[in-house]
Amino acid sequence: MQDGQPLFKRVAIIGLGLIGGSLAAAIRANGLAQVVVGTDKRPEELELGKELKVIDEIATSVEEAVKGADLVVLAVPVKATRAVLEQIRTCICDDAILTDVGSTKTSFVEDVKAVFGNLPAKVIPGHPIAGSEKSGIRAANPELFRNHKVILTPADGVDEADVARLKALWEGCGATVLTMSVAYHDEVLAATSHLPHLIAFSLVDTLAGEDENLDIFRYAAGGFRDFTRIAASDPVMWHDIFLSNRDAVLRVIDHFSHDLDRLRTAIADQDSATLLQVFSRAKAAREHFSKMLSGQAYVTKNPQKQVRFRLQPGGQVTGDIRVPGDKSISHRSIMLGALADGVTEVKGFLEGEDSLATLQAFRDMGVTIEGPNDGYVKIYGVGIHGLQAPRGPLYLGNSGTAMRLFSGLLAAQAFDSELTGDESLSKRPMGRVADPLRAMGAVIETAEGGRPPLKIRGGQNLTGIHYDMPVASAQVKSCLLLAGLYADGLTSVTEPAPTRDHTERMLEGFGYHVHRDTSTSSVAGGGKLTATAIDVPADISSSAFFLVAASIAPDSDLVLRHVGMNPTRIGVINILRRMGANIDVLDERVIGGEPVADLRVRSAQLSGIDIPEDQVPLAIDEFPVLFIAAVCATGRTVLRGAEELRVKESDRIQVMADGLEAIGVQTTVTPDGIVIDGGQQMKEGVVDSHGDHRIAMAFAVASLRASGPIEVTDCANVATSFPGFVELARRTGIRIDAEGEE
Repeated sequence: MQDGQPLFKRVAIIGLGLIGGSLAAAIRANGLAQVVVGTDKRPEELELGKELKVIDEIATSVEEAVKGADLVVLAVPVKATRAVLEQIRTCICDDAILTDVGSTKTSFVEDVKAVFGNLPAKVIPGHPIAGSEKSGIRAANPELFRNHKVILTPADGVDEADVARLKALWEGCGATVLTMSVAYHDEVLAATSHLPHLIAFSLVDTLAGEDENLDIFRYAAGGFRDFTRIAASDPVMWHDIFLSNRDAVLRVIDHFSHDLDRLRTAIADQDSATLLQVFSRAKAAREHFSKMLSGQAYVTKNPQKQVRFRLQPGGQVTGDIRVPGDKSISHRSIMLGALADGVTEVKGFLEGEDSLATLQAFRDMGVTIEGPNDGYVKIYGVGIHGLQAPRGPLYLGNSGTAMRLFSGLLAAQAFDSELTGDESLSKRPMGRVADPLRAMGAVIETAEGGRPPLKIRGGQNLTGIHYDMPVASAQVKSCLLLAGLYADGLTSVTEPAPTRDHTERMLEGFGYHVHRDTSTSSVAGGGKLTATAIDVPADISSSAFFLVAASIAPDSDLVLRHVGMNPTRIGVINILRRMGANIDVLDERVIGGEPVADLRVRSAQLSGIDIPEDQVPLAIDEFPVLFIAAVCATGRTVLRGAEELRVKESDRIQVMADGLEAIGVQTTVTPDGIVIDGGQQMKEGVVDSHGDHRIAMAFAVASLRASGPIEVTDCANVATSFPGFVELARRTGIRIDAEGEE
């Protein structure tokens, strides 16, 4: 419906099989058209369709059906498409949208061009990913498309308004609509739909010919029955699909046959390493993509999950907790473990989406990785030159850390690679790693404005350089040091202020020497990494939310266990202590080269301060929640020298200022910081986190001192850095509920 009116006046459905009949029924059930007229070569199906109220009117011919229709849907077998197009060519209205429901799009477009002489602007190919083992008009189901995907493949010249109307029609039937190119659709469907059907047909046919065929089918387990169920599909339809999508199907058959031959050889040779690599990679990929819904078959731009936090005011923060593992160290443990000689075992690995994306990317480059299981990961390193070319782009989700570090690792590989990310990551600047890498000899293409995706050409010889970073950034420093592992000569980086040094520490832990001289770190190319054991400390950035929460909420007393206390990361503790926070550091120790400690934090009256600029790089990720601390302090807090905050997952300075304004707090934003006068009352309001996990969690903490409920929108990305945040926050005393899928 559109403004209370049906989207279309007259919809003509040509072909009343399962899909055509179900679409007609769904359009009628949802009031999406004034009239649905159907036609089919089987008169009895037409009469039954009218009797069952699947259609409003019967047309005895294709020409009659399309006259006066403003939407024409071809729901006929692929091989019948051209003949039907010939029939409607002279009688379809000039302003009618023409679409189809076929499984192959290239053949449909070619048929349209052959009949019409070109591809008219009103033609929008479509493909609903839905079906049933039943067929015919009696199987028509108006709910068939609900919670299923429909792919539209509009050409460049199509009117966006027409695409929007067709999309609205399918959405009105309950479907999720995606768009992609014709060629990409056919390649994707060849791999994800056509090949499985072909294998199912072949497997059932093969086993049916065995001498013990009855017993084979009698004793088949559920997995066999589930997989081969699709062999009960319409043979004629699939015959047509395979022939019409011949080239794409042949490519994926060849690819699959090659990999199947590798497995056969591995079994024959008792090559357990290859079997373990393939099986563990497949299991992990299945779980990874199911969880992340990223890079899956039908998506080029994935709609974000909608999650919002609802927070009630007040509460105290108590308990004894351990937050998830440090994300920065988790990323690097996978990267260096994959490039090491030997087996690296990791405990405390952060099982958030960002870290899992890094893990999956290395699996895609041929690294066998077991886990994660409750934070335990086992990495079978391939050596510094052992990575293999991935089959497609490496999807890194929301992780700027992963993209910038990967760009350094991949710049000198023998193969081409492409780094992609979600919508948020795709807006973040990558020129500050691409430019110095180019100076080393890398060939890197970026999108407009130096943004992802990054396309990295393989086979380049890198040369070490000295780089003076204009802005302190651990990601840029780490990127260049990792590229330096492959470069001729010495690669050195001088930073204008100290940043986190996890890469330097971990390289040393893997036996690769890093020379450090005050603000400069250097590596010489040509060395190797040796596997080691890593115990990932609890993430101090995640701990920061609870450090502030227990500081500002009355009568709070909280212990945080095994927190990473790397000197380049403890800016948040230093700043909070300067503000008067009551934080005790207990049981300090060093594990795997990283200092850790337990922290006890109790309520305190905070005071505003001028934040020392030398602490800014040491707390760069923690400032959103530190802004909340500043609001709860007495006096003024001033932040300077924090330009880096403007190019994080969001412009964190402006987004925090906007969010604070939404709950009644006034601030003064400056080009490199913010001024916050403490003592202002935080009130009821709605805050847009702009998909930035740290913004969302900061305002969860703010609720402890608010006078009314706070709602925070766009919170799905909290899972990227802090899985289980809502449950842990609730356990400590924050009154939080999450709505939507987290």
